[in-house]
Amino acid sequence: MLKNKFISFFVFAIVTYSASFIGSVATITYKEPWYSNLIKTSLTPPDWVFAPVWTTLYLLMTISIWLVWHKNYKNLSLIYLYFIHLIFNTTWSIVFFVYHNILLALLNLIIIILFIIFLMFEFKKVSNLSFILMMPYLLWSIYALFLNINLLLLN
Repeated sequence: MLKNKFISFFVFAIVTYSASFIGSVATITYKEPWYSNLIKTSLTPPDWVFAPVWTTLYLLMTISIWLVWHKNYKNLSLIYLYFIHLIFNTTWSIVFFVYHNILLALLNLIIIILFIIFLMFEFKKVSNLSFILMMPYLLWSIYALFLNINLLLLN
């Protein structure tokens, strides 16, 4: 049983961090000089904050979906929705940093937040801890929405 839990955690981590990896590559490759030239709100954090925050959020997301999976729930449609949400998560970086489309990135982020809220309430039916572990992701995404709106308005 422990082996299956380890393997399933590893699979969820690989899939979740794949979204992170793709988004990071898009960001690193296409961020500059475009992003530095944008007018930003004073509430924009320094660039070095994003990597540790996102690394932590992806870990919390991984644990959250893994706990749901192992509570004898095994609802594949919920797992698929989690994976679809990761596609939108990845797409934000591509739309924003590669295509420099702030408005489309904003719409993408709204979809991500709706996914997070839906997933959280579905997770809560299975595991309160999974629900709680998704809260920082939701809060950070709402903060990102605020930043994204400001970038749209200021640029």
